[in-house]
Amino acid sequence: MNTPTAPQRPLLRPENLWSQTVRTTRHGLSTGALQPIATECRVIEQHGVPFQVRVLGRAHLKERRRSEPSRPGPFNPFENPDPDLVVGDVSPTHVCLLNKFNVVEHHLLIVTRAFEEQESALTAADFEALALCMEGLDGLAFYNSGELAGASQRHKHLQLTPPLGPEGLRAPMEKLLMTGQAPGFTHAVTRLGPWTSSHVENGARLLEAYQSLRATLGMEHAPRPYNLLATRDWMLLVPRPQAEVRGINVNALGFAGSLFVKTEEQFQALQELGPVELLNQVTSIRMR
Repeated sequence: MNTPTAPQRPLLRPENLWSQTVRTTRHGLSTGALQPIATECRVIEQHGVPFQVRVLGRAHLKERRRSEPSRPGPFNPFENPDPDLVVGDVSPTHVCLLNKFNVVEHHLLIVTRAFEEQESALTAADFEALALCMEGLDGLAFYNSGELAGASQRHKHLQLTPPLGPEGLRAPMEKLLMTGQAPGFTHAVTRLGPWTSSHVENGARLLEAYQSLRATLGMEHAPRPYNLLATRDWMLLVPRPQAEVRGINVNALGFAGSLFVKTEEQFQALQELGPVELLNQVTSIRMR
């Protein structure tokens, strides 16, 4: 695999991130490079959290199966990213892209230019790039480390979405996370210090919090799949011994209070089980 060359364009500035994201979204939609996934968003309230559940229609599943081309081997969409989806170069090591198959509008990916495994530990360079993007978009950042944690690509990438709400919250679970009262699943959470105007300082603070949470969960010397979520104010780390329950896959957004199901049957199963119990089960070690 070829290592991408250093960016030739001017680096993206935080104050330009949002306007560039909107422009790239319009362009990506006009060219067909951006292919949003249509869902119906429903709410299941539990423990005071209005869990967002996005339900995928059967028609979309059939259309995806017809439109997906056959490939001779694994395809890495980040090796040579579609220029119609590139928001900008964040740093010499990272580029910002739109998520091609987005469920949430303006969903950004912060991708390493050179290939790194998605299961590898996050670095100072990763957090500096993320902090720069978070300076331009005060939203919800997350990382799915490994297939069991919901990662669909091996090439290392962090993700950033605008606030998911409701009422301006960056995540439906945010009020509970801010008070350390997140219900029903194994996790470690910490508040972050004040956000500054320096993405280098903010990146260092994110890295320090990440390393501290890994130590709290005993993961610094024994890596295993996990989900990471962060805002400018807090960071959450969730170990992942299993990927799904009753066929319902959970990635980092589930622990923010945003879930995705593919069928009406899965939605009914989620209603019966309850979102909190779903999160509890995917973070619990299954007895054999």
